[in-house]
Amino acid sequence: MMHIHILGICGTFMGGLAILARSLGIKVTGSDANVYPPMSDQLAAAGIEVMQGYLAEHLQPAPDLVVMGNAMTRGNAAVEYVLNQGLPYVSGPQWLAENVLRGRWVMAVSGTHGKTTTSSMLAWILEYAGMQPAFLIGGVPENFGCSARLGDTPFFVIEADEYDTAFFDKRSKFVHYLPRTLVINNMEFDHADIFADLGAIQRQFHHLVRTVPSEGLVICPDNNNAITQTLAMGCWTPIQRFAATDAEWTAKLLTEDGGAFVVAHNGEQAQIHWALLGQHNVDNALAAIAAAHHVGVTVQHAAEALSAFIGVKRRLELRGEVAGIRVYDDFAHHPTAIATTIAGLKAHSPNVKITAIFEPRSNTMKMGLHQETLAGAFAQADQVILYQDAQLGWSLSAIQKQLGEKAQIFDSVEAIVEHVATHSQQGDCLLIMSNGGFAGIHEKILHRLEQK
Repeated sequence: MMHIHILGICGTFMGGLAILARSLGIKVTGSDANVYPPMSDQLAAAGIEVMQGYLAEHLQPAPDLVVMGNAMTRGNAAVEYVLNQGLPYVSGPQWLAENVLRGRWVMAVSGTHGKTTTSSMLAWILEYAGMQPAFLIGGVPENFGCSARLGDTPFFVIEADEYDTAFFDKRSKFVHYLPRTLVINNMEFDHADIFADLGAIQRQFHHLVRTVPSEGLVICPDNNNAITQTLAMGCWTPIQRFAATDAEWTAKLLTEDGGAFVVAHNGEQAQIHWALLGQHNVDNALAAIAAAHHVGVTVQHAAEALSAFIGVKRRLELRGEVAGIRVYDDFAHHPTAIATTIAGLKAHSPNVKITAIFEPRSNTMKMGLHQETLAGAFAQADQVILYQDAQLGWSLSAIQKQLGEKAQIFDSVEAIVEHVATHSQQGDCLLIMSNGGFAGIHEKILHRLEQK
């Protein structure tokens, strides 16, 4: 039996890849600096041994192949051992392309925001239509309860990330996937740790566009200048666009919060009533429906599927309610995503006090590159709590000053927990926003509210 060892196995992408490899009958082991749920639970359930840290001993006896996660860098003890011993190694995206995606109808969902949610919607629409898709998604779709599945049909839905592939391959991950159906949800500057500017991101997206066959399909919004410019560099594939009006795919809101809407395409119409909120999720739905339509799913059938779509963990996920105070968890970490998430919640509950609790944790945030737009992202929140982590290399005081009296800065999670537990009242919403674990603040707040 072939044996692969995965370095960085607990990331959502690499963990999903491990599960796919195990499904192919391959022996899989792995190492990671941080072994924690939910991925550690998924890996254990699949019978995959995970080792803490990056030690040379983990690679003895030598596996047949080492698969490198993109968090691996030169100087890492395991990486240096692989290179010094001459062990065969490959990046995760390349391994996936050569061993899983080859010969499949790949449906890739890309963009700065909404990739996880849209790819989860698309996989669920295909599942609902009886098409049993394979998928690899950077989160856990609640309708499936897992982030990856090998599937029994040619259709493979993949969340297509623009982050770089590996320390030895600086192309974006998605250039390996060779999709036939490509969604580009949106395009903004992000990942400042690897991209110098928006133009550098556009070049990578254009590399991706170059790989889509002329008999394939590119799906994108009608009003995104960065995408329009990227496609103007050359596109050899038909394009379908989505927007509120005057595009191939349109949506008309039936409720202001996006909880119900009508989707229309070429005279076909269908209503969706679902659990998700916000215009951004309506846009995600249009992209997913258009992609599913490309492989034969009707608009009506897709609408029925999305009316039964539960959502994705950590995407405006209600973590609990105590004494009428609701605690939400959301992955938003870019000003645009922060603003649209708050707007969706505010439209759903216009008379409810929303307290946004934000941890600036992404690499781009740590570099301070969203300082000019961050305050504006919180415009619709009633109260804002900013976490000044000791690791953050810049002060949040300027953001707090722009927001005025409604914003406060705290330098400890415990202080935040105590403050919100003391000052929250029945009917309030606490919206916690971070792309990390935020020291378990969700459960700490719920526990403190119960004590109160």
